[in-house]
Amino acid sequence: MTSRALPSSLPARWPHEPPVAISIDLDDTLWPVTPTLIAAEAELTQWLLEHAPGTAACMTPEFRASTRKALLTRHPERAHDLTFLRREGIRQAMQTAGDPTHRAEEAFEVFLAARQKVQCFEDVRPVLQQWASRYRLIALTNGNADVHRVGLGEYFHGSVDAASMGCAKPDPRIFARACELAGVPAHRVLHVGDDPHLDVRGAQAAGLQAAWLRRSMFAHRHGTDACGEDHPLPPFEDLHALESWLQAH
Repeated sequence: MTSRALPSSLPARWPHEPPVAISIDLDDTLWPVTPTLIAAEAELTQWLLEHAPGTAACMTPEFRASTRKALLTRHPERAHDLTFLRREGIRQAMQTAGDPTHRAEEAFEVFLAARQKVQCFEDVRPVLQQWASRYRLIALTNGNADVHRVGLGEYFHGSVDAASMGCAKPDPRIFARACELAGVPAHRVLHVGDDPHLDVRGAQAAGLQAAWLRRSMFAHRHGTDACGEDHPLPPFEDLHALESWLQAH
């Protein structure tokens, strides 16, 4: 195991009962999502140029923004469902361009397959391997990455996503489902994620423990106090640091 120095401001003991399950956010926690989305957009564009060139020409940034806004206005109950918004956006572009709209599903699958081609941070596989031997791991995401399709399924006991739940973090229902899949009460589940509002405060409001993963490449997004004064732990720089803390306590 890679040894990492622990933050000096950590409390002397774990402030809760030790967790027996860990739920983990995916995008920007286990891999950087922006490069993946850019590459997936490029693969979708190439497919459209070959199979629906009119749609490719139609899908300007302005068209995408206006289409998304219209979809959210008509379907506010689907705001959490990124798959729906992406697929229907493609369908609308095909309809506008006069291309066969039944190919929207095929086009979306091209994007979705490319969206699973993630590049994990270097700490992810070694730490997940250790955690999987000690905890029940649950993937918990607002996005449409699939831990099995990205190649991490062997480490996870289950997964929860916003589209299938009908709600997104920080809604307590999505955290409750993670606890249900883990088979343990909320206060024995540790949620790990990169967003202080969606992940940390959302998990705490649902009764879970929470650890904020503030990777250096995303440190500019939030100050170190973004989780609020009531959060007992400072941010961890990577999974190795969190694993060292768990091992020590």
